[in-house]
Amino acid sequence: MELAHWLSRAVSATEEWSARFGPHAPHPANEVGDEDFDAAFTEFSSRLADNYPFFHPRYAGQMVKPPHPAAVVGYLAAMLRNPNNHAREGGPATCDMEIEVVAQLAGMFGLNAHLGHLTGGGTMANLEALYVARQSHPDRGVAYSADSHFSHARMCQVLRMAGHPVAVDAAGRMDLAALSAVLRDERIGTVVVTAGTTGTGAVDPIHEIVELARRHRVRVHVDAAYGGFFALLAGTEGIAPEPWQAIPRCDSVVVDPHKHGLQPYGCGAVLFTDPEVARHFRHDSSYTYFTPADLHLGEISLECSRAGAAAAALWLTFRVLPPTRDGLGRILAASRRAATGWAELIDGSSRLRLYQRPDLDIVTYLPTRSTLSEVDTVTERMLREGMTDPDDPVYLSVLRADADAFRRRHPDLVRDRPDARVLRSVLIKPEAETHLAGLHERIERLAGERSTRCPTPA
Repeated sequence: MELAHWLSRAVSATEEWSARFGPHAPHPANEVGDEDFDAAFTEFSSRLADNYPFFHPRYAGQMVKPPHPAAVVGYLAAMLRNPNNHAREGGPATCDMEIEVVAQLAGMFGLNAHLGHLTGGGTMANLEALYVARQSHPDRGVAYSADSHFSHARMCQVLRMAGHPVAVDAAGRMDLAALSAVLRDERIGTVVVTAGTTGTGAVDPIHEIVELARRHRVRVHVDAAYGGFFALLAGTEGIAPEPWQAIPRCDSVVVDPHKHGLQPYGCGAVLFTDPEVARHFRHDSSYTYFTPADLHLGEISLECSRAGAAAAALWLTFRVLPPTRDGLGRILAASRRAATGWAELIDGSSRLRLYQRPDLDIVTYLPTRSTLSEVDTVTERMLREGMTDPDDPVYLSVLRADADAFRRRHPDLVRDRPDARVLRSVLIKPEAETHLAGLHERIERLAGERSTRCPTPA
């Protein structure tokens, strides 16, 4: 699709809609001359040039990429009307769209009855899930993997709940024996499991954790903010189905459409499998909720004003790329094949080695060295020199791991320091699959190169 054409159509559609309400003159206070705006926009464009090329296969760092053109058109078209999805009177059309896309997300996870809404991102979505956890078990704490997202510990502090980190195994997944020990003292009300850690993309054994948690009468929340859309590929592309099939037996799940759902920031979602948790959100307002509706989104959310444009963008995207195996699934499949293909190339390399095998589409790897000090030093050099190369740049990211994590994965490495950085590439763009050979060759060269920079004099 040609983005410029459809953006123009979005503006025209808004102008046609506006004309239905009769002519009106814009207030002079809003007027900005083209000459003034040209100067401002020129400066603006220059400032935006200071950015990383998230759209390009050269960028193989963090979990970011541009939104799909359909999402951009949908967001702009709704943004021009500026609906607020806190209440139906803020935007009837986009409130309905939100209810529809949330139902599609619930269907992706196999949920039947559900209650949910979009959020500004995964952190807010997880906060809402933990808020319900606290309301359900006000005197009990939360257990989460030591490799889970850092926001869980922080949100426990915000909610004044006790947080209990649980050790992970050699694949970065929550260790069942360690969790069992934590659950035995009956201080835990909710276990947070992760479907795709942000560090390595590890998927906790959700199916086994659910059984263990239920024996202790403990709730289970699934943080699938990063990896949730891989539910579409469960049982294919080397992705074990069992953890994903267990999600309907959990109490809540979070997913971020602004990652694999092709949306602009910020667009997260939280879903509860028991609609009765709405009782924890109930409130009233003397000046909202006057439009008849079975469901007021603001009455099941901690957030108030929320951009209706986010719902519109996701709705339009799902119309052309639905959350099905043959829709969005084919994009995720390309990213997954890129990760497994790269893992094979690294296995055959003398200059690189895998840190751990990818569960989803995040590849972690390190330069072939004998000590943690050497690994950390060369990793930092590869990151810096790759990003600053004016002729052949490549953009990576790093993950810091402690010596014990290295011991479990690479016992041959000399642990001469408490931790070290390894390289991390999130292959969130399907284009990584077709550019994999060149990416691998470039990173191998970085791993084998010596620094071209002169040492700083003592």
